[in-house]
Amino acid sequence: MGSANSYGLAALSALFWGANFNLAGPVLADMPPSQAAAARFILATVIMVAVTITRREGMAMLGIARRHGLRLGLIGVVGIAGFNILFFDAMRTTSAINGSLVMATNPLLTALLAAVMLGERLPRRQVAALPVAFLGVATVILGGGSAEGFHAGWGDLEMLAANLAWALYNVLARKLTPPGPQFANVTIVMGAGAAVLTLAALIGGGPAAVPGPGAAAALLTMVVLGSVLAYLFWSIAITRLGAGRTALFLNLVPVFATVIASLGGDSPNHGQLAGGAVVIAAVAYAMLPARRPVGGCLKEETT
Repeated sequence: MGSANSYGLAALSALFWGANFNLAGPVLADMPPSQAAAARFILATVIMVAVTITRREGMAMLGIARRHGLRLGLIGVVGIAGFNILFFDAMRTTSAINGSLVMATNPLLTALLAAVMLGERLPRRQVAALPVAFLGVATVILGGGSAEGFHAGWGDLEMLAANLAWALYNVLARKLTPPGPQFANVTIVMGAGAAVLTLAALIGGGPAAVPGPGAAAALLTMVVLGSVLAYLFWSIAITRLGAGRTALFLNLVPVFATVIASLGGDSPNHGQLAGGAVVIAAVAYAMLPARRPVGGCLKEETT
């Protein structure tokens, strides 16, 4: 798969996750956070198992589970269970815009962890694009707050913890994911996360909640787009592009979240539009191939 296709998969993942911040509200109106998180990934795992078997990769999945189950399980515990427990609980008390803005700082955190744990060095374009993208996110924050301004409440603090869990997931996925069918790898990761989320929901107690039609539709959309396809696309992008470069696309999440919110009647203001433009420009700049002089002429770097 070429770099252009990998960039496209990373961008689609950002779009689907931007939608998740808007979809969480209707789901949490009918379900407790622990049950919502567990239901999301139980359904997602069932779909992934069915797709993996349909692709005749079931035996390969079992083989990968035997050889690499502990490594993939660790990725699932951190990136599926840890992140989503924090995400759903945070979305009870913070807004979709606030949540997506906190997560938009993830490329910086991922780049730091990737440098420490993987020894990755970002090309100059990515190094230059990261602070510019962060400036765009800051512009959205300053220009897109409520009348009371940006307030870091408990939900925002939980999103910061979720942000750390996601950065660690990015790095662990790059470091620990074995070669082989990506459907099989992602299915095992989701299964491990779903098991922990189910345990957390059972420990949390309380009667099982049955979502109404609106919440069920939102949950199903989160399952298919924001779980199955987004995690699969993200996993492929990380293995092709690296953790730090792929994480840059998370800067698009608050832009997509704001656009989707505007479709529901909450139109972005000038600050949000300006910040979103800066983020998109930074990501586009980072995607351009670097050029270096070789033997008196310019040669494109493709790595």
